[in-house]
Amino acid sequence: MSHRGKAVMVLGTTSGAGKSWLATALCRWYARQGLKVAPFKAQNMSNNARVVPGLADRMGEIGSAQYFQALAARRVPEVRMNPVLLKPEADTHSQVVMLGEVDTTLSDLPWRERSARLWPRAEAALHELMAENDVVVIEGAGSPAEINLAASDYVNLGTARASRAACLLVTDIDRGGAFAHLYGTHQLMPADVRAQIRGFVLNRFRGDAGLLSPGPEQLQLLTDVPTIATLPMWHGHGLPEEDGVFDDRSTGAGLHIAIVAYPRISNLDEFQPLRQLPGVRLSWAREPQDLTGADWIILPGSKSTAADLAWLRAQKLDAAINAHAGPVLGICGGLQMLGEALIDTVGVDGNAPGLGLLPLVTVFEAQKLLLDTAVAFDPLTGPWAPLSLVQARGYEIRHGRTRAHPAFEAPRVALRNAAGEAIGWQAGQVLGVYAHGLFEQPAVLQALFGQAARPLDAVFDGLADFIDLHFQPGKIASLID
Repeated sequence: MSHRGKAVMVLGTTSGAGKSWLATALCRWYARQGLKVAPFKAQNMSNNARVVPGLADRMGEIGSAQYFQALAARRVPEVRMNPVLLKPEADTHSQVVMLGEVDTTLSDLPWRERSARLWPRAEAALHELMAENDVVVIEGAGSPAEINLAASDYVNLGTARASRAACLLVTDIDRGGAFAHLYGTHQLMPADVRAQIRGFVLNRFRGDAGLLSPGPEQLQLLTDVPTIATLPMWHGHGLPEEDGVFDDRSTGAGLHIAIVAYPRISNLDEFQPLRQLPGVRLSWAREPQDLTGADWIILPGSKSTAADLAWLRAQKLDAAINAHAGPVLGICGGLQMLGEALIDTVGVDGNAPGLGLLPLVTVFEAQKLLLDTAVAFDPLTGPWAPLSLVQARGYEIRHGRTRAHPAFEAPRVALRNAAGEAIGWQAGQVLGVYAHGLFEQPAVLQALFGQAARPLDAVFDGLADFIDLHFQPGKIASLID
């Protein structure tokens, strides 16, 4: 008889309830029991992505949440862990990434017709992972009670049925209405999947948990499902916020770094280490006044560079950025914006004049470049001089190819990948790089700030310790009995 691992699935009453966080904690908890663990999310909608090993010895991309969950499980992340990734490009259109690679045909299909084409390949990846592992920790998406989508909801309902998972239903009690969220979601779920729910989880609770009674007891009488954990509010856990959730609380004090928060911002999870550094204040800028008093300005990645550049101009942030007297850093899409022009003849992004802070031109190509690579800084000057000759790792996800503008003096090459290709440039206080993930590198943080963030492995252990403390004794282990 073939091996079939157990599955534990984290469902949520809403987006942002804490599914990604809890799934990551469970991955590390089960891995610490000596079990072979893998994460899985059938479909993720996020512009936060990571480059991982894909099919046929090519590189692919998956949602950042499953990347971190794989690391928590002490596994190498790979595309089967998130077989379908939807990357929003506009309010009504998303790029479909299937098993790590862009599929333009699927991207153009209507939503319901697309789901019927996506699920068979996602289900195959699920069964493969279950055959290869002792435990598969599954993350749901949004809510399993979206009755208008139930017939095509393979991410929650289809996956729960196919995996026969023991399911947890988590809600964010800090939003209010937690018991109504849990009861309503439970009642609107199909009866067969409802029967798979083994426990409710109250997340982000402030105060004395004893004051919740008799709410959990009454809820159990109504649903026959116990509340098996009340998790206190914990801002400093160190894990980036779950996909699509934008935590714009200003953090810390000291060196003020303002990150421009355009609508299609991508890979915002790479700034999590900055949130943990003493002596650094991180904030998000949507209007010119948000840049007042900033020491640094960062233009992050973007899934739609030309559209976000137009938004930036509409907000009058372009003038504020150009007038900034301190360091400016652009990453990937942010680098492209800092140049002189964006040229798109293949229809993947758009044409636009740049901000003119770097003498560069970016031409978009149809083929997306995916690369995980060692990187090395060239000798730099000014505020970026501490990065001179620093070696690190980074990843690239881009359609753009950037070169020096022929009508201007060439900028200083700042960063090269393992192949020696220039992927970063400096002009005075302005630095642009294509490599994501540099702030996750201890060597980069040490050079710029004289300190490093808490290691990810310690973050994962902290998450596992936290749920071990706050779940009812024996409940986590019982989910795979």
